[in-house]
Amino acid sequence: MNLIIHFANSRPTRTGTVLLLGMLLGACGRDDTQSYRVPKEAPAMTAAGLPAGHPDVSGGAPSAPAAATPRLSWTKPEGWNETPPGQMRVASFNVKDDGGKQADVSVIPLPGAAGGTESNVNRWRGQVGLAPLSAEELSKAAEAVEIAGQPAQLYDVAGAASGSGDPTRILGVIQQRDGMAWFFKMTGNDPLVAKGKSAFIAFLKSVKYEVGEATVRPSPIGGETLPAGHPDISVVPSAPAAPAAVAVSSEGKPKWEVPPGWKEIPGGQFLVAKFALTGDGGAQAAVNVSMSAGDGGGLAANVNRWRGQLGQTPWTAAELQKAAMEIPLATGMATVIEMSGTDGRTGQPASLVGVMVLQSGQAWFYKLMGDAKVVESQKPAFTKFVQTVKY
Repeated sequence: MNLIIHFANSRPTRTGTVLLLGMLLGACGRDDTQSYRVPKEAPAMTAAGLPAGHPDVSGGAPSAPAAATPRLSWTKPEGWNETPPGQMRVASFNVKDDGGKQADVSVIPLPGAAGGTESNVNRWRGQVGLAPLSAEELSKAAEAVEIAGQPAQLYDVAGAASGSGDPTRILGVIQQRDGMAWFFKMTGNDPLVAKGKSAFIAFLKSVKYEVGEATVRPSPIGGETLPAGHPDISVVPSAPAAPAAVAVSSEGKPKWEVPPGWKEIPGGQFLVAKFALTGDGGAQAAVNVSMSAGDGGGLAANVNRWRGQLGQTPWTAAELQKAAMEIPLATGMATVIEMSGTDGRTGQPASLVGVMVLQSGQAWFYKLMGDAKVVESQKPAFTKFVQTVKY
């Protein structure tokens, strides 16, 4: 089967399926070839307060010409069953053995560097209970593969899944191409994934990129650019992010009580909600709300990702346990983490308060990040906000 993904600066047609940077709607066609179109996003705005790893939007003036983006096609290996792509994926496959063991294959395009190879591979390691590696160690662990005739690096990570403890293996490749990061990933039962590694590599080799019609640009205040299963990366606006007339959708949101002075703004397709907070002298912070299925990759992986945003080294399990606090909710308890450091993008001091809530098979993440004084003054309101949420 050949799958073709088109990126176009156009409205949906009767035969096309619209994607909003990985949000796939609609069902598959009857034949073996599928087409998807991605509309060009709103013009980028200057946002000096973006986190490390976020695509650079500072130069995206509305009149700037769009660069060409790739059109991707590949051949599906025998035994892979296509499944609905889901929120961030442009393609998704399921692989099963005779005993019912399963593996999942995903393809996800994201703008910019999407956090970089080191942070993403170490997140995958955290998902199977392994400690993060240094850049030098990761370089030694990488395996050479080929995607569309160009060299790439494959990371083979095996361990035990967080929560279930089942033996799990992840095969992951990230390819940077024309301002986008393409994630190819196979995750599942360890022996099944190990057995299917040759088919996965053949799948990568079958990929072909061609010049598309128009570019996909990041949203003005940062649609979150993370792999599947990940919560958001906080974006701290450096200026009023949207005019007062901009409407903010309430679709998919829980019920909550918004503290006085918080201004809700469009947060991108990977956020449930986003609020801008302003302190004395125009100092800025932001609150992001996101949701992931299951445990969202686990507390340790997400906390250490947050620490990376502030230029801090990962915590060990013992350090995390010592730092973690709890606050009561109507439905149980929530885990709270506080940290500070230097924003990797701006070089300015910043603080972060993160809350993780496990609710009905979902992980909800609430993050307050920005100017240290604003964060400190808003902590009581932020805590109360989380406690008012009704899912």
